[in-house]
Amino acid sequence: MSGHGFHVHGPHDHELEHATQGHGGEHTNSIAMFTAIVATVGALFGYMGGATQANAGLYKNNAAIKKTEASNQWNYYQAKSSKQNLSELALELAPAARKSFYQDEIQRYKAEKTDIKAAAEKLEAEAHHWDEASDQQMHQHHRWAQATTVLQVSIALAAIALLSKKRWIEWAMYGSGALGVGVGVAAFLHF
Repeated sequence: MSGHGFHVHGPHDHELEHATQGHGGEHTNSIAMFTAIVATVGALFGYMGGATQANAGLYKNNAAIKKTEASNQWNYYQAKSSKQNLSELALELAPAARKSFYQDEIQRYKAEKTDIKAAAEKLEAEAHHWDEASDQQMHQHHRWAQATTVLQVSIALAAIALLSKKRWIEWAMYGSGALGVGVGVAAFLHF
């Protein structure tokens, strides 16, 4: 309470005056600046985590499409095999005048199966490629998510450091911030 010349300090008044006069305010400002920087970096990491997760889903979808196309080719291959088998049976049962027709059919089905098999194997390889790309994106997504989480912990520690004025919590804040940035760099470098 203040009067006309008589002033009584409350228990927290000295700390407030000290902070407003610049003593300790620098400490508060450095933690606030650290928090703003870490929040910005965390937002960027969060965006990258979302982007890699979306890519992983798209790549997995591409893999499923290629697997379906490969399955269709293998079904087509099987149909040609069945027709070839029927032609081989017909060759055995047909009169001599029709045998050359069935012999030609057997050769045609064998040639068609070779092309169909090559197409199916190519589609399976593409599906495998898309699966691997999806797995890589998910791994990278997990790294971005880990980095974002550690940065969020660092921000929480900043609030605790400001409230508690404990120096060890402030060091933990800086350490977790550095760790979060390190994990983000690992995500960027695909580790």
